[in-house]
Amino acid sequence: MDKEKWIIPYLKQNRGLFMLAIFLGGLTILFGGGLMFTSGYLISKASTRPESILMVYVPIVGVRTFGIGRAVLSYIERLTGHQFVLTILSDMRVRLYKVLEPQAILLRSRFLTGDLLGVLADDIEHLQDFYLKTLFPSIVSLVIYTVIIIWAGRFSVPFGILLAVLIGFLIFVGPILSFIYMKAKNEKLKRRRHQLYQQFTDAVFGISDWLFSGRYLDFIQRYENQQQKLLRLETKIHSFVNWRAVFNQLVLGAIVIVAIYWADGMAQGGEIAATFIAAVGLVMLSLLESFLPIAEAISDVSTYQDSIKRLESMESKDLPKWIDEKENDPTDFSEVSIELKKVSFHFSSEPLLINEFSLKVAQGEKIAILGPSGAGKSTLLKLIQGALEPTSGEVLLNGRKANEVPLSIPKMLAVLNQKAYLFHTSVLNNIRLGNPNATDEEVFAAAEQVQLHQMVKELPNGYDTNMNETGQRFSGGERQRIALARILLQKTPVVIMDEPTVGLDPITENKLMATIFDTLKGKTIIWVTHHLAGMEKMDRILFMDQGKITMAGNHQQLLENEERYRRLYTLDQPLYKKLT
Repeated sequence: MDKEKWIIPYLKQNRGLFMLAIFLGGLTILFGGGLMFTSGYLISKASTRPESILMVYVPIVGVRTFGIGRAVLSYIERLTGHQFVLTILSDMRVRLYKVLEPQAILLRSRFLTGDLLGVLADDIEHLQDFYLKTLFPSIVSLVIYTVIIIWAGRFSVPFGILLAVLIGFLIFVGPILSFIYMKAKNEKLKRRRHQLYQQFTDAVFGISDWLFSGRYLDFIQRYENQQQKLLRLETKIHSFVNWRAVFNQLVLGAIVIVAIYWADGMAQGGEIAATFIAAVGLVMLSLLESFLPIAEAISDVSTYQDSIKRLESMESKDLPKWIDEKENDPTDFSEVSIELKKVSFHFSSEPLLINEFSLKVAQGEKIAILGPSGAGKSTLLKLIQGALEPTSGEVLLNGRKANEVPLSIPKMLAVLNQKAYLFHTSVLNNIRLGNPNATDEEVFAAAEQVQLHQMVKELPNGYDTNMNETGQRFSGGERQRIALARILLQKTPVVIMDEPTVGLDPITENKLMATIFDTLKGKTIIWVTHHLAGMEKMDRILFMDQGKITMAGNHQQLLENEERYRRLYTLDQPLYKKLT
């Protein structure tokens, strides 16, 4: 099977079912046309009051035959079509699983979360619509188109050519123009929805900053403006769809009128009976209606292309080397050096999140990373953790690429996140997650270091007290201290802190930071934060913007040489001191 294709191989593999579905689909439409033709003939013939009942009895039998046959064929056609599609979807899911399963540990390093969820939830299912709503109807329409032209050409070549041109507007001209227009609009619609979603999610994560700065009205206005632009675009698309429907109906009506006019001329010339005039008009109306969905189906092709591109891009990824290799790293890491060499990173067609970033961090250094939302701080931390693979450049831990030693990362790095997850089990078990082999005495010692031991002992069941779901029994500061105790048990030489005090009140934040710096002496600290409190304790402070370092130095150097830093520090510190 051609690994780069997600359509043709499956058609070849299931060509029997595919051809049967096409045949049954065409036959269903022809039976529908036969039903309308015999109905029109029956009505016309009955109006002439024929001398023999047999003159209308045969058309009556024909109406019943075509009516029942159309219903039966439609059911069998749907059964066959869905059997074909479900067989393909089953094979596609197995194929996708085989692509993703070996890369499970590094999925987020290779794909955007939204893309991955889109593939798992939508893209495979979306291809079902391609077969059922686009491929099948398009091929069946071409079959019916051919039958109509051949049938009309047998009576009159000029009439057959005229029908070929007029029906061509329904199955060629309209769909092609619709595809060109909708492809551009769908791309713009997708881009604007992505921008709106990104703006909204950024605002949700930074809502405290918006409220604190008093600029939430600016955000609301900007968001509403984006919504209005999106609404105007959607209105244009709906307007185009409505005008397309009007155009198709006008063409359909014109073709029916032409067919009736031709049948009338044939009847006057004695070539056909007058009772066939209504039959010709009705059969054309029935057959032509099968062409109307084609324009809409073809206009959706661009969305199917996006799904196929995502699937192909995931399958084209090379498996990481370490999957089939056994790592021989030592179990003890007393020191870890971190080096980033001209690292750049972006997701597929997205702009660069990290741009030619270089940094060296020696064991024991304390580095603070500051910058606005979207500057690339969190992405930088994920690159250092090996959770993301750089687009270019290298992230080295003790001289080895971070993304190639994932099994050694937990021995080198520990992470203190904004909200550590606490499980519905005892305090003892939650702290011991840092080192499952730790003794009770080691857990107690870690809790003592983070100033939790006495408080935990006073709980109803001491260390056996249940945390409740997500640690609801404890305050935010206490939950972070438990997470810090885990890190102490993990005994890694490097600790990464990603806004560990977010959501805490200033007094609790101040006490927690004092505890962190006291317990993590001698360890390398990489700290992402928005606050400038505590910067005096850092060896280096880096300001990031658009994936680059815009300011660097220690606290005293930045105060002396950077006006922007002095202004930010002046704004942050007095307020912080007042609140504490």
